[in-house]
Amino acid sequence: MIELRSDNAAGVAPEILAAIEAANTGSALAYGGDELTAHVQEVVRSVFEHPTARAFPVTSGTAANSLALSAATPPWGAVLCHETAHIITAEGGATSLLSGGAVMQAVGGAHALIEPARLRAVLESVRWGDPHESQPSVLSLTLPSDHGTLYRPDEVAALTAIAREFGLRVHLDGARIANAVAALGCTPADLTWRAGVDVLSLGATKNGALSAEAIVAFDDRIAEELVYRTKRSGHVTSKLRFQSAQVAAYLTDGLWLRLASSSNRRMAELVAELEPLASYGVRLAERVDVNMAFVELPAAAIDAATDAGVLCYRMSETSVRLVTSWQTTADDVTRAAATFRDAVAAVATS
Repeated sequence: MIELRSDNAAGVAPEILAAIEAANTGSALAYGGDELTAHVQEVVRSVFEHPTARAFPVTSGTAANSLALSAATPPWGAVLCHETAHIITAEGGATSLLSGGAVMQAVGGAHALIEPARLRAVLESVRWGDPHESQPSVLSLTLPSDHGTLYRPDEVAALTAIAREFGLRVHLDGARIANAVAALGCTPADLTWRAGVDVLSLGATKNGALSAEAIVAFDDRIAEELVYRTKRSGHVTSKLRFQSAQVAAYLTDGLWLRLASSSNRRMAELVAELEPLASYGVRLAERVDVNMAFVELPAAAIDAATDAGVLCYRMSETSVRLVTSWQTTADDVTRAAATFRDAVAAVATS
């Protein structure tokens, strides 16, 4: 089998397993009172070049997003995000639950990215101060987007500047932010707080961790809220050192960027193999910026490729999402490409 359904389906990077094993010696204070959790703070501040950033390890991306957003918006607030964003399509209303009622409001834009003009139009149409209408409080950007596309640092800054005009805070859903940083060649700081981001959901599980994400707060007020919100929601685990060990190892010595660069490279190789198949009805439905590709091809070819062992996420009868991971090899790409090539050729001659 060749795993291309999701980077969530991949295993755990050896370096992360080693860090967990190293943490599994002796004893340590529970609930984050340990040296590893303190060390995570130092690592995050160094990597993001921010002297007062605070990291809160949690166990899932849903927890990272909903808790970060709940700390940034009041119950009567609204979170603005792209209409394809994970927080509005796939997290079961977790933000509304943990914030006490805040709602998600969609903003449009091509390539699954919010367009500045549309954001401004939405904000200018709000009845500010009217208690009958949810008051926009947070702009949430997904980077990479759920379609695998990227904002550049200057594009993030342009959107955050508009948000600031209207008094909004800014959250970044970075479930795959390592892939974004690796692809853009920028610094983590340039893509986050220097571009106006107040709080980041730092993904790790999709890129080699076992059960760890982190909320990184660049705003002290949000950080103070998170001290209580993480505990109240059950995300200050008793053996927090094992989440902390993963986050620290992930960010140390550039491991997160090496893993992401590998998955990005494998996807670029796969796309290069698929593009010549256009004459067989194979088409990229969206530009490919990181390790995700949305591909349209004949339904029978999808069936044949799946039967031959290429595991992919079927979006519709004639489209699939392909995702490479840190674990995807060059041989996986070669075999997957050959399988798709054979499948579409067989359909064309049938």
